[in-house]
Amino acid sequence: MYQRTTLSAGPRVISTRLPGARSVALAAYVLAGSRQEGDGEIGVAHFMEHITFKGTARYPTSRAIAAAIEGVGGNFNAATDRESTVYWARLPARELATAVDVLGDLIARPTLDPREIDHERTVIVEEIRSYYDDPVEYAHILFQEAMFGTGPLGREICGDEASVRGLSPQAIRRFWEATYRPANTVVAAAGDVDHDRLVELVAAAFGSGDGERPGFAPAPALPAGPRYLLGHRETAQAQLVVGVPALPRDHPDSWILAVLNAVLGDGMSSRLFLTVREERGLAYEVGSSVVEYADAGALEISAGVDPRQLRPALGAILAELARLRDEEVPNDELAKAKSYLAGGLELRLEETRHLASWLGGQEALHRRVLTLEEALAAIDGVTAGEVRRLAGELFRDEGLRLAVVAPPRFGRGLDRHLRLP
Repeated sequence: MYQRTTLSAGPRVISTRLPGARSVALAAYVLAGSRQEGDGEIGVAHFMEHITFKGTARYPTSRAIAAAIEGVGGNFNAATDRESTVYWARLPARELATAVDVLGDLIARPTLDPREIDHERTVIVEEIRSYYDDPVEYAHILFQEAMFGTGPLGREICGDEASVRGLSPQAIRRFWEATYRPANTVVAAAGDVDHDRLVELVAAAFGSGDGERPGFAPAPALPAGPRYLLGHRETAQAQLVVGVPALPRDHPDSWILAVLNAVLGDGMSSRLFLTVREERGLAYEVGSSVVEYADAGALEISAGVDPRQLRPALGAILAELARLRDEEVPNDELAKAKSYLAGGLELRLEETRHLASWLGGQEALHRRVLTLEEALAAIDGVTAGEVRRLAGELFRDEGLRLAVVAPPRFGRGLDRHLRLP
């Protein structure tokens, strides 16, 4: 399914070959995220991702970078998380060398021009403002703080306006020098690609160099923040996010949690969708998701509701958590949830970008790289008893945390109803 090579003082390279594929996708993971930020650096990891696209040694402007990829019909982007930053590109298979060359330059040879840094500072401030103006985003920001506290896992990845305005070009360069090291990078590829050629291209484009791999402080005991956080916005709809501490990445019960989440709120056949939306008409959007870090995690449920229906909606959600805690999932429902989860994984991994991200993400962040067959077997092996056992361990009143964004006058006192039936 894949081949893997570790270059001396250089990146780890992992690839899977899909004979006949017309596209090739690259995902380059740098093990540098917002958890690695120190005092005076809040927001630097996300800023670093932005500023790399403003110019590199071989592609001196953002226009030149875009032209190199889009000029051959490809697309590309990047994203910062709390424990890594990923750069990706998807191009016609014949342009593999272009993809490696551009991503290598973005990561290993950004110019970090102080003038571009000052210009991008205002762009990032506007990005931050957009999150707080969006009630859905704002509710999730509040929930992260309620669950993970005010430390690196709980604060917004972008930082805040003050921290972004305070980042100096020197601080950004120091972060790049300390973390954007070739040996701190994983390059994954999926498509009709020869692994040996890929390794040669990566060695030339990314170079070599070790450097100390930055660590991060352990996650706090969860939940680490206030039981309830309320924000107000003049909107027609209220947004709520409720959740509990869950599992760290690579926990032995991770696949059980994935199946539990599929039953609870992933998709239009899930319990939350069928009860909260279809039967009771309390929400248009409702669903659940899992957040995983190296040493912590959470299960969260979000919904957009009429502000006057906040209490009934919260009650309906908590009732579904209690049902999973108290009753085994019927065999036919469990089988459908497992098929939904497995089938979705199979379909996603037919697309080269998702496959490259699957390989690169596992190589960079997990203890081992699973093949698709191993993942499907793990899903298939989950039992109803295991789902109920895990629900009983996770769904406890003391673990519940709630965040709400609603118009003024709504949402006060909702925490009095934050308890499982």
